[in-house]
Amino acid sequence: MKTLIVIAGPTASGKTDLAIEVARHYQTDILSADSRQCYREMSIGVAKPTEEQLHSVTHYFINSHSIHEQVSAGMYERYALEKLNHIFSKNDVAVCVGGTGMYIKAICEGIDEMPEVDPNIYLATESEFNEKGIDWLKEEVSKTDEAFFNQSETENPARLLRALTFSRSTGKSILDFRTKETKKRDFAIVKYAIDIERELLYQRINTRVDMMMDAGLLDEVKGLVPFRNLKSLNTVGYAELFNYFDGVWSLEQSIDKIKQHSRNYAKRQITWFKHQGNYHWLKAEDIAKDAFNIL
Repeated sequence: MKTLIVIAGPTASGKTDLAIEVARHYQTDILSADSRQCYREMSIGVAKPTEEQLHSVTHYFINSHSIHEQVSAGMYERYALEKLNHIFSKNDVAVCVGGTGMYIKAICEGIDEMPEVDPNIYLATESEFNEKGIDWLKEEVSKTDEAFFNQSETENPARLLRALTFSRSTGKSILDFRTKETKKRDFAIVKYAIDIERELLYQRINTRVDMMMDAGLLDEVKGLVPFRNLKSLNTVGYAELFNYFDGVWSLEQSIDKIKQHSRNYAKRQITWFKHQGNYHWLKAEDIAKDAFNIL
């Protein structure tokens, strides 16, 4: 039986190193489930694997797309299944690693097919959001898609923006197209999540942000300023430094905000994976031991 080993967890928990260790053990490839590492133009701020790591194990969905492309969970499902078919054609095991819960859910359980939204409506809605802010976005979603608003993470602008664009494009709630049916896969799935103490995780996040700044994150973000309104760049580590270049915050304030928002994101990731209820929560070293004995 072909088997997909999923390694999930919050940002900075050590997923990349662990996935490479498991992939090397089985002499197989890695499928990333990170919604930002797929973009070629973003590297330092999204904590991509190093060049050495990328050369040591074949990775898919790393540097595979441009920030100018529309990438979604539905698209990821199709991409991932294609790559898994290729991996399973030569190996009994594949490794999937990442912290984007919806992408992992898409590959493991499938995702509902949604009507395409009007790209012009998306751009116009995104422009309004950038001008008027999160409070405006919440109010609009609560008016146009009350059912979604009552069930959603109301502090997650990406999801709110998607819901508003969807309702403006189709006149329907995005919930109308959610069947909650789990698709059957022709491979077994074993799902792990890294259990790490909150204090240690936050220390690692803070340290990693400092290392990113030392590695040249400021210059990387500066080069992306002309494209700052793209959805792909509305993410932690980039949005805060755009505010620095706008003179909204000092550099020190922006760095502190990156750390704070990264910690907040890690907390949301933990909550997401806990709520899924089908992950084995183990220390990284115990995941490795357990994963090594799957076959």
